Amino acid sequence: MRKYILLGFAMCLFMTTSAQQPASSQEAIKSSIEKTKQLRANSIVKNIPFDNIGPTVMSGRVVDLDVNPDNPTEFYVAYASGGLWHTKNNGTSFTPILDSAPTQNIGDIAVDWSTRTIWVGGGENNASRSSYAGIGILKSTNNGKTWDYVGLPDSHHTGRILLNPSNSDEVVIGITGHLYSPNKQRGIYKTSDGGKTWKQTLFINENTGIIDLAFAPDNFNIQYAAAWQKDRKAWNFTGNGEHSGIYKSTDGGSSWQLISTKDSGFPTGNGLGRIGLAVYDENTVYAVHDSQYLRKKSEEKKESETLSKEDFKSMTLDAFLKLDDKKLNTYLKLNGFQEKYRADNVKQMVRSGTVQPADLAKYLENANAMLFDTPVVGAEIYRSDDGGKNWKKTHEGYIDDLFYSYGYYFAQIEVDLTNKEHIYTAGVPIIKSKDGGKTFTSINRENVHADHHAIWLNPKMPGHIINGNDGGVNISYDDGETWIKNNSPSVGQFYAINVDHQEPYHVYGGLQDNGVWMGPHDAEQNSRWHQTGQYPWKSIMGGDGMQIQIDSRDPNIVYTGFQFGNYYRINLAEDTSEYIQPKHELGESPYRFNWQTPILLSPHNQDILYLGGNKLHRSMNQGEDWVPISKDLTSGGKKGNVAYGTLTTIDESPFQFGLLYTGSDDGLVHMSKDGGANWKLISSTFPKDLWVSRVVASKHKKDRVYVTLNGYRWDDFNAYVYMSNDNGVTWKSISNNLPNVPVNVIIEDSENENLLFIGTDNGVYVSFDTGSNWQAFHKGIPYVAVHDLKIQAKAKDLLVGTHGRSIYKTNIEPLQLFTDQIKDKVLHIFNIPSIRKTGRWGSTWSKWLKAYKPSINFQMYSSTAGEYKVEIMSSKGILMHTFDFTADAGFNYVPYDITVSEKGRKSFLKKHKNEELSKAANGDYFLPKGSYKVVISGNGTQKTAKFDVN
Repeated sequence: MRKYILLGFAMCLFMTTSAQQPASSQEAIKSSIEKTKQLRANSIVKNIPFDNIGPTVMSGRVVDLDVNPDNPTEFYVAYASGGLWHTKNNGTSFTPILDSAPTQNIGDIAVDWSTRTIWVGGGENNASRSSYAGIGILKSTNNGKTWDYVGLPDSHHTGRILLNPSNSDEVVIGITGHLYSPNKQRGIYKTSDGGKTWKQTLFINENTGIIDLAFAPDNFNIQYAAAWQKDRKAWNFTGNGEHSGIYKSTDGGSSWQLISTKDSGFPTGNGLGRIGLAVYDENTVYAVHDSQYLRKKSEEKKESETLSKEDFKSMTLDAFLKLDDKKLNTYLKLNGFQEKYRADNVKQMVRSGTVQPADLAKYLENANAMLFDTPVVGAEIYRSDDGGKNWKKTHEGYIDDLFYSYGYYFAQIEVDLTNKEHIYTAGVPIIKSKDGGKTFTSINRENVHADHHAIWLNPKMPGHIINGNDGGVNISYDDGETWIKNNSPSVGQFYAINVDHQEPYHVYGGLQDNGVWMGPHDAEQNSRWHQTGQYPWKSIMGGDGMQIQIDSRDPNIVYTGFQFGNYYRINLAEDTSEYIQPKHELGESPYRFNWQTPILLSPHNQDILYLGGNKLHRSMNQGEDWVPISKDLTSGGKKGNVAYGTLTTIDESPFQFGLLYTGSDDGLVHMSKDGGANWKLISSTFPKDLWVSRVVASKHKKDRVYVTLNGYRWDDFNAYVYMSNDNGVTWKSISNNLPNVPVNVIIEDSENENLLFIGTDNGVYVSFDTGSNWQAFHKGIPYVAVHDLKIQAKAKDLLVGTHGRSIYKTNIEPLQLFTDQIKDKVLHIFNIPSIRKTGRWGSTWSKWLKAYKPSINFQMYSSTAGEYKVEIMSSKGILMHTFDFTADAGFNYVPYDITVSEKGRKSFLKKHKNEELSKAANGDYFLPKGSYKVVISGNGTQKTAKFDVN
């Protein structure tokens, strides 16, 4: 196979791919990768660095592990949207090795340890709300220094990769396929030449892909595949269908036969959900099945001390009025009914005919309840001892509280290769059985996250387990009794971030399945906290962390919450919280709240809080009381089990109280100029039905507003960015030279009205001309999804909330100052902050430790690339140091270590006979206190800037 290094492979991306792959999708991916590569190479801001500020301790979702069979202290960890990480010291530290590749989204990995070849299948195999698509299959033979592209671009999501232990060129891959639309590149593909060519050996239909593959440990020819029929829409998820099932191959994946037939003992039909496989030998196979069949209703209803919503659905008027008041009040309180709804007045409402008994169930019914409360069978485990001909369920009854009802997240099972009766299943929690699946015990312990996706069992040392979950990696050596936590990678999956106005300012963020955290922006990312016991970031909310608003008058007052609009007002100083979700009236349809419900503190009055359901709600007293100030601002929702027809973004103009904008998940943008009394639809010219990811009222012009649309939930990967200068009467597209990539957020700079930033599913972009042209803004950030951007105006810092690599920070003062006048200059040096001299310079308290070396970056702009000479001059004109610097066209950071050359030291002492310039402990001489100037010359020009050492 011809090798392509990463920076060059895009141009030849599809030369070796199968003719079966859709040309349009191939070309779209090829075009996007190549355009992104060119934008990064030519960007004038490519040298402005971002620093990752963590946090790390809560980690992010792991999708797969691959462990060195001869040395289990070496292994690879694949994160769903955080890339691939390598450890050689049992997880004490990790190194990212996918950062040079054009994606961080992974479904599965496989390592041929005999040749040290790594295979990465793009696109997470879970079907959750933030499961990102990949770009096909990547391969590396040098531990990730370079990656070869080896095809299947339209696969989007990878189920499993199998490598032939006896032939490193023979690979079988199960493709799950598109998440939101049908496609033909699903099924099973095989290569016998290391990925040069692929043959599709199993195709079921456009809606059924392969979620798992496994082979007999001593016979690669015997393979099993789990087919999964699913249909995900923004408003509904169906994770089951009659075409799900188990297939078998006896020729190494070249041909397949369905073995989960009606006569096999394995379930069949429409309720067949996701399946996971584990093979002990040629005869013994385990399958865990997330059954979506409904449970049988009990013939005898058990008496209960408490009421449930099901009780009210068929309750007669007379039976309701005879209910014990205490029992009814218990139900009302436990289920969050407003205080005004208590037994006496609710019974009066029923007597008067205002409401019906069934309304007490309807009050709690929404799409979320339909998804999570559906009484499906859930997890069940089957075993075959004759190579899949016959299957038998291993247990009696139900395995409750493991998979629950949603069907898109779990189905992993492993068997101990030293004992076929020992099996492990991942869900919520992780459980094990020592009797072949008859009985189970949980091995979740403290310090282990609840949601599990990957299990590795040491075949040479029973009880040694490596576990990957939504909270990172855990290792056990005693069969799950105790666990080590291995969370040093910065792989947090942030949905939203925010900043306050403290000094130092704090950063807040809501994460996928890891709650809401806050911490100082300048906290160092290291392991010293293990000694101090004080990790700088603190958890302030559990669940799936969502948006955060901080009272600008008091940073102790924070508004945040978890999924589906469950928000709280938190007083950090008093360690108290108040639940503040708006409630509908009894008898009305429940409000619809998006997974990430938008909230906003009014810039005009920090007691006023907005919250978006399907209507916009406003509280004038910090969330204590709510009033809906709009009609339904969506298209009304759709029938399904996912909350839809919801507001996704809200903003208020800083120029006028009550100039409000909203955007919805079904493509509608509305505006009100009078605080919600009247609303106007302003999105009629936009592409239809796309998710409104952001609506932003300008800080600089009252009539200006920005909108970004995201087509990801339609498998539409185009960039949609719009600007209006007349409150949405007319719109102008400003996506212009962006590559094909969904856009999640746009923000204006706090000082420069022409400076815009956007966050996409594949990085950050900046525009200096209000969107006419975009520059890739990426140094230090891999190709990762960016969900949120915030600017801390006083510090002039841009904060980047990624969904896979935690939070990044960079100072944007030079960008704010970049005008057309500077752009036309050959050379410009930006302001240099004062340097604070300390006794640490060049010193260390022990000869065994590295000395501290100070440094500073001179920020400059060069209109063209070229060589420059840098001179450091004292206030008396003494040349203290000189060096050369090669500049790129655009912004450049000139590093200077604040040292004085030997020649400069001698010149300084000649002129300052009564002063000393002592050598530091590391042998360097550093600038003494005083005023200096830097002189940069080259490209036919020379510029000077001053700075002080204090």
